[in-house]
Amino acid sequence: MALLIVVSLSAIMMNVVLAQKDLPSISTHAQAAALIDVSSGRLLYSHQGDEELRIASLTKIMTAIVAIEQGQFNKPVRVSKNAYAKEGSSIFLKLGEEMSLENMLYGLMMRSGNDAATAIAEHVGGSEEGFVFLMNAKAVELGLKHTHFMNPHGLDAEGHYSSANDLARLTAYAMHNPIFKEIVKTPVKKVPNPNESWDYKWDNKNKMLRFYEGADGVKTGYTKKAFRCLVSSATRNGQQLVTVTINDGDDWNDHRKMLDYGFANYPLVEFLKRGQKIDGYEIVVSQSFSYPVANGEQNEISNRLVLTDQRKSGEDLSFGLRGRIEVIHDGVIIGKVPVYTIGSVLPKKVESSKDVLLQKPSFSIQNSTWLQSLGHVFKKLLFED
Repeated sequence: MALLIVVSLSAIMMNVVLAQKDLPSISTHAQAAALIDVSSGRLLYSHQGDEELRIASLTKIMTAIVAIEQGQFNKPVRVSKNAYAKEGSSIFLKLGEEMSLENMLYGLMMRSGNDAATAIAEHVGGSEEGFVFLMNAKAVELGLKHTHFMNPHGLDAEGHYSSANDLARLTAYAMHNPIFKEIVKTPVKKVPNPNESWDYKWDNKNKMLRFYEGADGVKTGYTKKAFRCLVSSATRNGQQLVTVTINDGDDWNDHRKMLDYGFANYPLVEFLKRGQKIDGYEIVVSQSFSYPVANGEQNEISNRLVLTDQRKSGEDLSFGLRGRIEVIHDGVIIGKVPVYTIGSVLPKKVESSKDVLLQKPSFSIQNSTWLQSLGHVFKKLLFED
């Protein structure tokens, strides 16, 4: 049983600086494009965003995050006959060579090694097919409705596709992983070479890291059928954006333009501050909450306070939990932030608004799904020693 109390926006809103009055138009040379705010998962721009297209090596974003979440970093990755001399881009691994999964991931994302992608897939999934199953299970878990994988590297294959919107959401999810985030922002990496007297030295193919202020990722891609594909990210003033283009002959310039557009017109605004007292109630906000807004949207964003009836609730209120504040944008709940009795020990601070959101339509991620669980079972039964 809960007592619902509606609180006006002005009563709990922090100092808000909104963007300019009218949003300018924006266009690209891409067949499909998307721009997303990483912290909130809000899509800020989309053109043909749900069109299912070939995505070349942008595939490796999913390969990397699945390997990071499912892989065993303490076990070496061995290069099989299937991985050795894989067609397309390569980090030139030797047959039978062994390299740590961590270093292999740097080769995957920085140099787009198809040999690395195959070796990683076989290491984590037990076979390339087993790993692709995990990739598709992850796509289902993340709610990527216009995505399906046939391989871990992105070489053209029927039934292998994604969309600009799905790739934006996937990348926003991946950028919350500190290992993934560190790999994709690395400009140069040296890795031990067991076969030669010299070390591997990899320069990141992503030119945005050198040409755009605040750039910190993510991945290039190209095949003869997919054409030029690119995912970029950048952080300015504490806000991180990700932009995606598929089949774009002027992608570097378009990404600069899209990122500039996002930072200028959708600043990340702090609506709730950790420790903030709610007027009229002996409660405080447990976590800060920010959301990207443009001018004119303040009338679309509201808040309501939901207090738990301590006499009838089955919840554990011994640590001062009193309920939550629901943040609502245009009728949709975009965040739920717990509130506590003044003087309570608040939960550990989180790094981003994504971690505050207990319910958010952009991700709606559960800790596991039946597909993910099934994937674990198959992996243990069929692939592990």
